[in-house]
Amino acid sequence: MSAPYETTRTGRLLPWTADDPYVRALRTGRGPLFLRRSDGWLLPLDVERWCARPDEADLTVLARCEGAVLDVGCGPGRPVAELAARGRRALGVDVSEAAVAHTARLGGQALHRSVFQPLPGERRWGTALLIDGNLGIGGDPQALLGRLARLLAPGGLVLAETVPVDIDERVQVHVTDGQGTAGAPFPWARLGTPALLRLARVLGLAEDGQWSAGGRCFVALRTRSASSSAEPPNRTAVISSQRARKPSAGSPVASR
Repeated sequence: MSAPYETTRTGRLLPWTADDPYVRALRTGRGPLFLRRSDGWLLPLDVERWCARPDEADLTVLARCEGAVLDVGCGPGRPVAELAARGRRALGVDVSEAAVAHTARLGGQALHRSVFQPLPGERRWGTALLIDGNLGIGGDPQALLGRLARLLAPGGLVLAETVPVDIDERVQVHVTDGQGTAGAPFPWARLGTPALLRLARVLGLAEDGQWSAGGRCFVALRTRSASSSAEPPNRTAVISSQRARKPSAGSPVASR
């Protein structure tokens, strides 16, 4: 799951403190951690799974990835690190410095940035990941999916995790450890598969499959195909590294 404090309107990154419950959970690798609505409803967040190796459900998602992969709201970075270990091009994006640092420690690459800010390789990514609840980023799934459609190459894939019930919810929530410490409020969204498919049709995204694994639900969406003169969908996007290094001759390096 992404650090949640970003908005679709500005793409701005809100300030963090070391006492934020999300930062503390990433540092320790364990909860308890929840999203709390204004009416007191709590959604448990699976910090231990996020900080572990990819599980069988995660692997079903990674097996469908095409081309260079952008993990939106990468959190502690397990998909990015796993793809990197397989020799795949992958980049995480997260508004939490703690999440970006954790991803780097696992051997992955990540940028401290909102998905709504300029990113390297725009319109050249083969796959964008929205797992661990990240359809909720910014509280506006239509704006988020529209942004991904502009980041992906023609014919690119969005691999999204949905809520395993039929729901379409926009709420204000905050992160809490359930012990009295809470972060700042922010907009969030929760979508089941039917709601996501309805939204995809509005945006011109085609369903490319849906499946369940480990009690989790996933949907693959594909952007419109390129014309014969456009770039192929799996062309490798240019990724900047966390570490400074000398580029090889003729190898462009994207700005961070």
